[in-house]
Amino acid sequence: MNFRRSLIASLTLAVAGFSTFNAFAADAWPDHPVTLVVPFAAGGPTDALARSIAAAITKGGHNVIVENRAGAGGTVGSAYVKNAKPDGYTFLLHHIGMSTAPALYRKLAFNPLTDFEYVSQVANVPMTLIARKDFPPKDVKELISYIKANKTKINIGDAGLGSASQLCGMMFKKTIDTEVTAISYGGTGPAMNGLLGGQIDLMCDQTTNTLSQIKGGGVKVYAVTTAQRIKTLPNVPTLSEGGLKGFEVVIWHGIYAPKGTPKPIIDSFNKMIRAALKNPDTAKNLDQMGVEQVADSKLTPEGLQSWLKTEIDKYGPVIRDAKQFAD
Repeated sequence: MNFRRSLIASLTLAVAGFSTFNAFAADAWPDHPVTLVVPFAAGGPTDALARSIAAAITKGGHNVIVENRAGAGGTVGSAYVKNAKPDGYTFLLHHIGMSTAPALYRKLAFNPLTDFEYVSQVANVPMTLIARKDFPPKDVKELISYIKANKTKINIGDAGLGSASQLCGMMFKKTIDTEVTAISYGGTGPAMNGLLGGQIDLMCDQTTNTLSQIKGGGVKVYAVTTAQRIKTLPNVPTLSEGGLKGFEVVIWHGIYAPKGTPKPIIDSFNKMIRAALKNPDTAKNLDQMGVEQVADSKLTPEGLQSWLKTEIDKYGPVIRDAKQFAD
């Protein structure tokens, strides 16, 4: 009986000690710069979003540094964060690729559903279907007819395996039920250069990468991939309006932490992110990039976790049907 009381007392003290440690960790955190890892090259759409959020948090008094760890469609940087010390000083900002990686890679160094703590979904970025400016079709209806008549003579570029542009291209080809030639580049910048130089005919990419070229007349824009028209391109129809009923691909972004990062730190960083997104300068900057903020319900750790599971279930079958795999 005395042993039992002693054991219960020890466990109670241990739990209390753990709670005290977590509270202390949250109070002391952060006492040096926090690193926000972007698993893509600098200058790309996800990098631009990360730097905007990091700048707002830093301006609020907590130094956040963006670190690019590109490679293998975002899996290199993601694996790095998975293996980082769970002390609240390393986070990951990844896009929809977090949900497509399980189907794309036969050997994946992490499990998106079990190897991370969830912090917050942060933004949605619409996609735009664009073409070289001298591409013949005038609108979406003509474009689809033209592609079906020419099939593999038409090529569509993307930023590489696991990229948002590759996913959008796959969804587009599946929806029109026509195979076109896919050309992958080593990043968003090279893919855009290929389009501007006339080496490729089409590309489907995020507004953060395409908006300036669309407004500057460097490319021809056919449609946006959202359910509704977007305010930065109010005269551009949706693909659904163009005849592809129900077509919707939005590139969402979320922030993750290594598994085991204390919940008080997760909650504190979540508050910083929310404050950064509500900052008027940040909101204006994101708006100019065509980035759309998400509903409050998705800004929670639970909201991100639930959405990730939904997206894995949605895109897995599409990728497996397309037989787009990597080791």
